[in-house]
Amino acid sequence: MRGKLKLVTMITLPLLLGACVSASEYAATNAGFSSVTGKTAEVTGKQTVWVQNRQQAQVVSDRVKTLMAKKSMDVETAVQVALLNNKGLQAAYADLGDSAANAWQSTMLVNPTVSVGLTGIGTPGLEAFKTVEGMIASNILALATRERNIAIADTRFRQAQLNAALRTLQLAADTRRAWINAVAAWETVGQLNQAQAAADAASELAQKLGDTGAMTKGAQAREHVFYAELAGQKAKARLTARLAKEELTRLMGLWGSDVDYQVPNRLPSLPKGLMKRDLIEAEALRRRVDLQIAKLDLEATAKSYKLTEATRYVTDLEILTGFETEREKEDGNVEAETTGQAELEFVIPIFDSGKARMRKAELAYMRAANLLAEKAVNVRSEARSAYQAYRANYDIARHYRNSVVPLRTKIEEESLLTYNAMITNTFELLADSRDKVNSILLAVNAKRDFWLAEANLAPAIYGGGAGTVAGETEVAAAADSGGGGH
Repeated sequence: MRGKLKLVTMITLPLLLGACVSASEYAATNAGFSSVTGKTAEVTGKQTVWVQNRQQAQVVSDRVKTLMAKKSMDVETAVQVALLNNKGLQAAYADLGDSAANAWQSTMLVNPTVSVGLTGIGTPGLEAFKTVEGMIASNILALATRERNIAIADTRFRQAQLNAALRTLQLAADTRRAWINAVAAWETVGQLNQAQAAADAASELAQKLGDTGAMTKGAQAREHVFYAELAGQKAKARLTARLAKEELTRLMGLWGSDVDYQVPNRLPSLPKGLMKRDLIEAEALRRRVDLQIAKLDLEATAKSYKLTEATRYVTDLEILTGFETEREKEDGNVEAETTGQAELEFVIPIFDSGKARMRKAELAYMRAANLLAEKAVNVRSEARSAYQAYRANYDIARHYRNSVVPLRTKIEEESLLTYNAMITNTFELLADSRDKVNSILLAVNAKRDFWLAEANLAPAIYGGGAGTVAGETEVAAAADSGGGGH
């Protein structure tokens, strides 16, 4: 009886040839986050954190409570609270971690495939089996393209860092705009309160004069309807104000008792001068985060295109190496012979020549290139528009502050003098007072539009959203009186 025992052990070639790439940067729990904090601090001057455990969450919670302890919420505090407490921002940072994990995974060699087989089990004279076959196979194409895959993953990782920074800048800009709208609302409501007081006085006087027969019913109705319409406007303003404050609350991630914070009752005065941005287009092209993301997208697409080109024909290439040991039993003696062995397996591109994959890769590159070109054009335009709105709204706000409101005040003062001299009547004085209030409301809106335009400058230069077009934002606030914080 003659028997055979075959043992094939394959040693994976990539384990011998592959160079180890350091993955410490990708493996860190806060991988890439330092670039996010650096960009955030550069643009906003604020700190952001990546909360990944309970201890960090408690530290952030304590700091938020300290910030919320202030009597009135200023804009810088609101932005800082949002960057610390907004959960959507934490989700964006988790996406950064996911990209780091993908880059880390790309540095690892592909696990070999192991197979073991037994044949001739129970063959007489050869113990329990006749043949043992073992094999370890590894894809050497993965080794050949490993550096390119790592480069693509690293580019996507850098892109994820910029995406996280862009999300942070967007939250900061949105919070700043929401604060401006909320605070401008209190100033508006204060003026509405003054107008309502004047309308209330006029309505009561019209009622008394009507009772004495000194005023017609039509004239009485005009005074009453003005008071009624103003009451409706004030109610609408209060509703809008509550919604505006809720928007700010959402951005700051507040709930429960923390929503009882207050904001100032008026916006800051206009600055004495404007910021010079003569080279705002060049600055935006150099600093815009979303433009950098588009550049990295084109870079990653180009690398993917080259990888597709390199693997156009051969998409699966495996090598099997090792040795084979044969043992024969004859006349009671066992003889063993060992020989080396190598096998190569690959897919023959008979049906799929790779042309479709190449076409898709080419179109993806063309799409990324055109999107980058479009982004560059849009960035220039957005930068110019932001600065034009900034300058124009400043001039408009100054015009209302320096010309319109002083003239209305002068008219009201002259009406008061002529009223005291019994030249004009009470209703003419009240009408002039109402006109002054309306002019002040326009001045408040103009000041609000300027500060919104000023808040949109940073997003135009660094990225984060252009915000609401000046003049389209309706602002109001809930108030029981014209004074105090809200």
